[in-house]
Amino acid sequence: MDIQDIKNRFGIIGNSPLLNRAIDIARQVAPTDMSVLITGESGSGKEVFSQIIHHMSARKHGSFIAVNCGAIPEGTIDSELFGHEKGSFTGAHEARKGYFEVANGGTIFLDEVAELPLGTQARLLRVLESGEYLRVGSSKVQKTDVRIIAATNVDVYDRVKSGKFREDLYYRLNTVPLRIPSLNERKEDIYLLFRKFSADFSDKYRSPGIQLEPEAIQILTNYSWPGNVRQLKNIAEQICVLEKDRNVNGTEILKYIPNESAANNLPMTVSGNSKEDFSERDILYKVLFDMKKDMMELKKLVAEIMQSGGNTAHIIADNPQYINQLYQEVDLNPQSESTFTIKQPVIHHPNDFNYANDIEEVEESLSLVEKESDLIRKALKKHKGKRKFAAQELGISERTLYRKIKELNLS
Repeated sequence: MDIQDIKNRFGIIGNSPLLNRAIDIARQVAPTDMSVLITGESGSGKEVFSQIIHHMSARKHGSFIAVNCGAIPEGTIDSELFGHEKGSFTGAHEARKGYFEVANGGTIFLDEVAELPLGTQARLLRVLESGEYLRVGSSKVQKTDVRIIAATNVDVYDRVKSGKFREDLYYRLNTVPLRIPSLNERKEDIYLLFRKFSADFSDKYRSPGIQLEPEAIQILTNYSWPGNVRQLKNIAEQICVLEKDRNVNGTEILKYIPNESAANNLPMTVSGNSKEDFSERDILYKVLFDMKKDMMELKKLVAEIMQSGGNTAHIIADNPQYINQLYQEVDLNPQSESTFTIKQPVIHHPNDFNYANDIEEVEESLSLVEKESDLIRKALKKHKGKRKFAAQELGISERTLYRKIKELNLS
């Protein structure tokens, strides 16, 4: 069976190279009994790929059971997976078979496998290594012949490093890694998927078909789709049900697409992949914007003095170099030192003004470190030492704030 036949059979829409690669891997690994770990964002279609592997394997006539590990309470998940004996815990009025017993000879799909408790992980590892398990409340070893396909939308290895997931289990599950691309990585497939979904919903609700204008198609294509295919399907259904005008333009389609955060629409390229690095730079920008605001207020004050027609205005007008000093621009070169100065004049009362003696030149240090420390102190004081709210005020994460407090020796 080639890739297109698989798409037709399982209702997969799209021609993205990343999607085709994922289907090809699933096709190749299906005839084996190897464990597969499917990774991908929520809503990208991981369960569809587990079904492809099962139905193209020698186990296709056996049971296929999908288990959402994150939806089962920690206290009952062992009973659900491995079964229990009568009286093994409160409420166990009779013996019960678990999924591994029911699916013997078939496939179990463990969705959100990273949510499994550590104790259950140890039991699962034993099943993978020897096919053996114990019912809850029993000492009799049970045998099962089940293929395990696992899926997750988080980085399991990060869980391993933090001690929340067993490293030996990770490598047993990850015999064959299969990554499903997000919808944002399949931009060429977005309009194809929308057309399919809208046609299906038009048939379902017996309504006229939806037509998108070029501007609307562009908006759909450029959106980031954090909910992936599931989110696109939901929006297609909303439009089919709610939109009276079946010819949808860009303005109308924006009503159905959530506003993305400002961080996702910044007209700048953020280097690196660290969100924390961006937060540090953000606080430096805030310092500079505050400085600019101070300069604008100073300019406004001078303009008011000049409009008043007083002696001070006359003195300032007679001394253009004085104005030049006052309006001096700040040139911050990222490659230069982070400490620089602004020279600003101090204007005394007009009656006491003596140009020869009373013009003072004050050199103000604008060290970014000092400004940053001052901002953090003010935020902590404003929120009475509560770091969570201080971090929100500064626009940075709590983790970044803790590190800054330590680096700057702030109490």
